[in-house]
Amino acid sequence: MSKTWFITGTSRGFGREWAVAALERGDQVVATARDASRLDDLTARFGEQLLALTLDVDDKAAVETAVAQAVERFGRIDVAVNNAGYGQFGMVEEVTEAEARAQFETNVFGALWVTQAVLPVMRTQGGGHVLQVSSIGGISAFPNIGLYNASKWALEGFSQSLAAEVADFGIKVTLIEPGGFSTDWGGASAKHAAPLPAYDAFREKAAEARRTRMASPGDPSASAAAVLELVDAPNPPLRVFFGTAPLGIATADYESRLAEWKRWQHLSELSQGS
Repeated sequence: MSKTWFITGTSRGFGREWAVAALERGDQVVATARDASRLDDLTARFGEQLLALTLDVDDKAAVETAVAQAVERFGRIDVAVNNAGYGQFGMVEEVTEAEARAQFETNVFGALWVTQAVLPVMRTQGGGHVLQVSSIGGISAFPNIGLYNASKWALEGFSQSLAAEVADFGIKVTLIEPGGFSTDWGGASAKHAAPLPAYDAFREKAAEARRTRMASPGDPSASAAAVLELVDAPNPPLRVFFGTAPLGIATADYESRLAEWKRWQHLSELSQGS
């Protein structure tokens, strides 16, 4: 049976690739973007299969309206993909209050508003699948993107709780955690804090480390096959990496955490008291 998708951030990158893949196999897609005119070519190509909507996920009321339009058009939402988001670059000290709040408005609250809006639809229809586009930066953390990391860690936290809360309704939740891909995440869609000279030397070190991590970026178009297999799986995972690099990063990070916790277990026991 065909599925109905609700996807945010479809003007480029993962969102567009996944929307096209779903449409090409005969599914219906509600594709949202800040500028829906960027989806005109898809509307011309796929016609009534596609509902293109202008949406800023920061606007909770607009999100609720978009979800209502989706249900009015297609009658249901089987897959909701929270893909809209961007990277805020800057050392933690450099990021302004406005920049920090904006990062969370889109990457955390935007995903929350969409999730809250689609859940009643999915509960009523007896099932659904929420895909949260996180990052390897949602389980690890890297210099110069601390607020981005923080936003993805927040997304990971509420989504893990959500998965337990909605399981009895037949609703699945999956956190997609990509490594480096050839999208414009670090390009046109990124935002950059004003640099402080004190961090110039370390900034170059951090940039070199990022270039190493991104030496073999993944192909966003190839990720579409993985997403289709994911949404068709009867028992999808709570978390899944996209790309070959994240497993190695996560393994080293978690082994380091466990070793450190064990080294300091005497302090943990001291704090417990008698």
